[in-house]
Amino acid sequence: MVDAAFTEERARDALAAAGVTAPAAREATLLALGENAVFAVGGLVAKVGRHASLHDRASRELRVASWLAESGVPAVRPAEPEVVMADGHPVTLWHRLPEPVRPAGPEDLAALLRLVHALPAPDFGLPPRELLDGVERWLRLAGSAIDPADADYLRERRDGFAAAAAALVPQLPPGPLHGDALPRNVHVGPSGPVLVDLETFSGDMREHDLVVMALSRDRYGLDPRAYDAFVRAYGWDVREWDGCAILRGARETASCAWVAQHAPGNPAARAEFGRRVASLMEGDETVRWHPF
Repeated sequence: MVDAAFTEERARDALAAAGVTAPAAREATLLALGENAVFAVGGLVAKVGRHASLHDRASRELRVASWLAESGVPAVRPAEPEVVMADGHPVTLWHRLPEPVRPAGPEDLAALLRLVHALPAPDFGLPPRELLDGVERWLRLAGSAIDPADADYLRERRDGFAAAAAALVPQLPPGPLHGDALPRNVHVGPSGPVLVDLETFSGDMREHDLVVMALSRDRYGLDPRAYDAFVRAYGWDVREWDGCAILRGARETASCAWVAQHAPGNPAARAEFGRRVASLMEGDETVRWHPF
């Protein structure tokens, strides 16, 4: 399949096809390779989507960034207003942020989330936060690199949590949210913290943003003191909400399936996928997952 062969080299070819000169595309610094290949190109950052189906999401990310600028929320800014399709890959260009002055902390994230969560919905509309929508695609990309029984288990788990999440009653007023609210998606430059990676912006239960850090505490070994600092800065602990376990379980399911797409040709991804799915099957919440 097209996106199963997504590699750094393929992404560089798409950069060149999008109008980035061949020498610049070849010399661009790869910053990340996942759903997108992210490159530093001079004073810009280029994001190359893994598959053509990500076009609408990339286009919405540009609109969200412009809306946040108009709303006074510190966030990454687009360098071009439109998505360019290149060799079947959506490409967007962004202004490169200055070098960070320090790592982002939980308090930085909480302060930005408070700003976002105070915003009314934009006029262009935001989709619901469908955490589990990518599960089928990620499992399909994994192919024979994972056990079919594991894939079937995750599909069943996905369906169960999707139904349970649909019945939740939120405690916070629904509205705009980031969708992947982690300190890694905050950049602290000379002018202060800014939000980055806006592609999962949604209009839904704000609790989605807060469950991310709760899961980081429980699954990824986030220092409880860091989590407590996040709660103090935001002003509420989502774990007090009855629906927390359901959103947490949905995100665990999605996070497990997300790793699966990297399993073909990547032994580390296969090992991490096996670790995650086994802990879910066994109901062992003490197993720590490794960031991937």
